[in-house]
Amino acid sequence: MANHMNAAKHKPAGKSLLGGAMIIAGTTVGAGMFSLPVVGAGMWFGYSILMLLGIWFCMLMSGLLLLETNLHFEPGASFDTLSKQTLGQFWRIVNGVSIAFVLYILTYAYISGGGSIVNHSLQGMGVELPQSVAGLVFAIVLASIVLISTKAVDRITTIMLGGMIITFFLAIGNLLIEIDVTKLLEPDGNSSFSPYLWAALPFGLASFGYHGNVPSLVKYYGKDSSTIIKAIFVGTFIALVIYACWLVATMGNIPRSQFIDIIAQGGNMGVLVGALSEVMASSWLNSMLTLFANLAVASSFLGVTLGLFDYLADLFGFDDSRSGRMKTALVTFVPPTILGLLFPDGFLVAIGFAALAATVWAVIVPALMAYKSRQLFPESTGFRVIGGTPLIILVVLFGIVTGACHLLAMANLLPQYS
Repeated sequence: MANHMNAAKHKPAGKSLLGGAMIIAGTTVGAGMFSLPVVGAGMWFGYSILMLLGIWFCMLMSGLLLLETNLHFEPGASFDTLSKQTLGQFWRIVNGVSIAFVLYILTYAYISGGGSIVNHSLQGMGVELPQSVAGLVFAIVLASIVLISTKAVDRITTIMLGGMIITFFLAIGNLLIEIDVTKLLEPDGNSSFSPYLWAALPFGLASFGYHGNVPSLVKYYGKDSSTIIKAIFVGTFIALVIYACWLVATMGNIPRSQFIDIIAQGGNMGVLVGALSEVMASSWLNSMLTLFANLAVASSFLGVTLGLFDYLADLFGFDDSRSGRMKTALVTFVPPTILGLLFPDGFLVAIGFAALAATVWAVIVPALMAYKSRQLFPESTGFRVIGGTPLIILVVLFGIVTGACHLLAMANLLPQYS
């Protein structure tokens, strides 16, 4: 009873559960979802759903372990502060490098995906552009929004999220109505399915990245652990449902054998949307799907690059003046844009690398911090994740196995559908 009274005392007035849940869901769901049907084609629908359920549980637990640690510190303490205070300078550096790497590689992934979907959109209007040029245009237009101000990003992203919700339900709703159940449950091809699960694990992990928002929620709600736990659970569960619907819509309309051709073309966003467009009932619904894909990759790009922009400004000590923001913009956008020009079809590869680094900062580090914080604060009566040390070991093992799967897949030591 006393804990509930304290929680109520710490909860700022007017902060709804829905707001926090939407922050988590909005961060989690993004352009990365376009990789799920492509990397799941080998194991197909049943194993893809089982994989998502397992990853959702592990990523939910790692987020709650991060929350447990965060609640021992004052609201506003950053991920950097938490790792330094609990694990020391070495892990602080490892964590910082992995976060910076994830943000950089995702920026490149979204330039690649953005170039692909912009190219697909232009082809529908009879305009042909090299994909690298389409990626460059995409990067310049959206980078200019980040350069203007955080407020500009906030307003544009809010509009985009609204558009995403409308276009997603219009396009996916139609695809769900049109599904062929035999495609889902009786896929063509006589090959086995379960061996392909391992190479897909990193992409599943990358689809549940929200951990950078946990300190923000503590700052937003204060130490009201009950509301934050519910926000994390509801937000990630919304993402899980959206991903499941997306897999039903794609795998229920595109035959498994057709994914071989999609993968052969690089598995980029425009290729997948193009394949879906061929089975859509009307050109209007096709336009909705294309618009959703454009909004998804644009909002993901803005969210990631704003985080990277602020991180680098702090790291290099650039101020918020016009010249300071220009310096930060050059450091933020030039390296991934050059990569996008050189390797325009690297969307899937980049998402895999992002997952490799995310195993460190979003899975292993939160688990280790929770273990250490229980030693540092043994008398604490605050929130503690159920499952004790065995759960922490499970989460760490999940991170290690997922990282190993990515490296083994890169070395062609895991079966990959092609």
